Amino acid sequence: MDQFSNGDIFVGEIIGTAILILFGAGVCAAVNLRFSKANGAGWIVIAFGWGFGVLAGAYTALPLSGGHINPAVTIAVAAESGEWSKAPLYIVAQVIGAFVGAVLAWAAYYSQFAANADSETAQPTLGNFSTIPEVRNPVTNLVTEIIATAALVLPILAFGVTKELGRSGSTVLVVALLVVGIGLSLGGPTGYAINPARDLGPRIAHSVLPIPNKGTSDWGYAWVPVTGPVIGGLVGAGIYSLAF
Repeated sequence: MDQFSNGDIFVGEIIGTAILILFGAGVCAAVNLRFSKANGAGWIVIAFGWGFGVLAGAYTALPLSGGHINPAVTIAVAAESGEWSKAPLYIVAQVIGAFVGAVLAWAAYYSQFAANADSETAQPTLGNFSTIPEVRNPVTNLVTEIIATAALVLPILAFGVTKELGRSGSTVLVVALLVVGIGLSLGGPTGYAINPARDLGPRIAHSVLPIPNKGTSDWGYAWVPVTGPVIGGLVGAGIYSLAF
């Protein structure tokens, strides 16, 4: 992290994370909102939408900041390298970027949110922004997020020592496919935050945006998709340090 300037880190992580959330919240709105052409397209579409968001966001931020776009990744990299001085800057920029991306996704689907609110069977809107567990159990939900995030971070760190990936420039592509795989395999219980900023920034946006009949922002659950990925990132970094 030390090879990047503070200004580049701040700008890069805001832009990269905003792109990630624009794609991710956008695909959730596309699939979930009743008056979207993609309504009902399903979980596979959502998983690939988030994967493409990682692809676009991380590649965009890569030359400026290394393309973390996820506090769990930043914390894992800092824990493994011992370089913590710039971690707070990364995390603040990621949360800001996530908020911006959520606002942009809301603006893109403004008419659909308005039509949803005017419908006789209006849907809650939080699921287009942040994660909601399918079965609410904070302990098991936390465990799911820890496992899924460790399954993200450990391969990312391992990819970093695979020289062929680095030479080809395909590391980000492989990480994007990894995120798709996690969504398909481990996303069912909680919606797979695996990224504290991905959940927190859009949840803040949902709470402040003038979305009619938007329902609750569910702050009572918000600690799970923040704490779980942080723990999972540290677990992944710990396993990497022991094994590699």
